[in-house]
Amino acid sequence: MTPMRQPTVFVTDSPEPDDVALISDGLDEFNVLKAGINDRRALAVLVRDPDTQRVVGGLTGRTSLGLLFVDLFYLPSELRGAGLGSEILRQAEDEGRRRGCRTAVLYTISFQAPEFYQRNGWQKFGEIPSNPPGTSRVFMTKDLTELPCRSGTRG
Repeated sequence: MTPMRQPTVFVTDSPEPDDVALISDGLDEFNVLKAGINDRRALAVLVRDPDTQRVVGGLTGRTSLGLLFVDLFYLPSELRGAGLGSEILRQAEDEGRRRGCRTAVLYTISFQAPEFYQRNGWQKFGEIPSNPPGTSRVFMTKDLTELPCRSGTRG
C-alpha cells in the first residue's frame, strides 16, 4: 500500500467557483450527517429598476438549521431613507420564519448600518475592532419568534 502524498496548501484571493462549491457541499454533507437536517437554502430579496428590470440592490443570505444569515445588504444612496431597506429586511425575516428559522444573525461595520438594524429590532451581541482605527465589526441578532412590528420604521 502506497502512503498518500502530502497535499499542498495555498492561499488565493480568487478561488474557482467549483472549489468554493466543493468546500460548501462538503461542509453541508457533514452538517446533515451530524444534525440530521438538510435545510440549507440561499435567500435573496432583490430590488429591480422598473424601467430596465436590472437588479440595483437588495439582500443576500441563507437559511440553515433554524438560523437566517444575512450576508450582504446594499441599496444605492438614492433609494435609502424612504423605508425600502426596512421592507427588504422584513421580507427576508418573513421568509426566514416561513423556513422555520427562530433567529437571524448578521454583522455590519460600525460606519455602515448598525443603527438601521437596531431601528428594525436587531440587537448587538458583539463587537470586534477592525481597520481603520476606531472602526469595528458589529455582530447583531434578532429573535424571529416574536411577531414583527409593522409600525412603519424607515430604512
